[in-house]
Amino acid sequence: MIYLIYLNNIFEYIFISQPLFLFCEMSVPMVLRKPSWLRIGLPSADAMHSIKALLREKGLNSVCEEASCPNINECFQNRTACFMILGRRCTRNCSYCDVEHAHGSFLGQPDMAEPDNIAIAVKELCLRCAVITSVTRDDLADFGAGQFSLTVAAIRRNCPGTWVELLVPDFSGSASALKTVVDSGPNVLSHNIETAKELFYRVRPQGDYGLSMALLKRAKEIRPVLKTKSGMMLGMGETREMLIATLEDLRRNGVDFLTLGQYLQPSKDHWPVRKYYTLKEFSGLKAVAEKMGFLHVESAPFVRSSYHAERLRGIKG
Repeated sequence: MIYLIYLNNIFEYIFISQPLFLFCEMSVPMVLRKPSWLRIGLPSADAMHSIKALLREKGLNSVCEEASCPNINECFQNRTACFMILGRRCTRNCSYCDVEHAHGSFLGQPDMAEPDNIAIAVKELCLRCAVITSVTRDDLADFGAGQFSLTVAAIRRNCPGTWVELLVPDFSGSASALKTVVDSGPNVLSHNIETAKELFYRVRPQGDYGLSMALLKRAKEIRPVLKTKSGMMLGMGETREMLIATLEDLRRNGVDFLTLGQYLQPSKDHWPVRKYYTLKEFSGLKAVAEKMGFLHVESAPFVRSSYHAERLRGIKG
C-alpha cells in the first residue's frame, strides 16, 4: 500500500507492505469502546473463597488470578482451576501479558513440594480435567521441564483417572526439555501461538514464531498419539489474511485443537486493543477453522486456552 507520510520535515509517498499500524508506537494507541457483549457476571463469593483458600493453603498459584483471566468467575464457581507452576514471576515481558515480570537473572529453584500439592488439590477439587501451565523460566537449566514432568507423575499417582493438559512455554527451543514433558504422558500438549507472524515480534519480543510452530510439530514427532493444541488472542491488529495464514500454519504443524478469544488489554501500559470481534465473526472463524481440519474449536470473546478443556476428553481423530 502507498501512504502519504510526513517524514524528515517533508511529505513523502512511501510503499509499506504491512498495515500502517504495525509501524506506530504503542504510546499512541487508538482507544476503543468495549462493546455490549463484553460483559461478565459477578462471581459467587463462596466459590471464590473456597478455591482461593485451598490454593493458599497449599502454596499454589493459578493462572486464573495471575493473568486476570475473564473466566475466573465461571471456573471458580465450577470448582476448577488452571494451576500455574514454577512461581509467579516470568523471565519474559510480553506486551499483552498481566503476569509479573521478573527483575533479576535467577528466580530460585522450583518448589519440590509443588507437584504433590497440586495433585492433592486436584483430588480435593474432584477434577476430571487438570490444566497445568507455568511462567517462562529461561533461568533454569531445563527451562522448567522437570517440574512439569513431576507434576504429571504426582497427578497420575493420586488421581489416575484425571485428564491432564499441559500448557507449556517454548523452552527456548530445547529439544530435551520438550521430550521430558512429552514423555511424562499428558493427554494434551498445548502451546499458544497467541498472534500472527507479522505481529509476533512486537508483542512477544523474546519469543520466535517459527520456534513455537516447530515445538508443536516436534511434540507430535516424539509421541504421534499425543493431541496438541494452540490458541490465539484476536484484536491485536491482525488482518483476516494474517489470521487465516496463522491457522493454516498451525494445521500444517499438526495442531488438533484450537482456541480463539478476544484480546483484552490488562492496563494502559499493555498492548492496545485494535479491534473488538463480533459474536458473528467468532462464529464464522470457528466454521473456517473446522473446515481446515481442527478436531475441536472454541471461538468466542471470553475463550482462553484452558477454557472448557474438559470437552476435549474422548475426542478422537
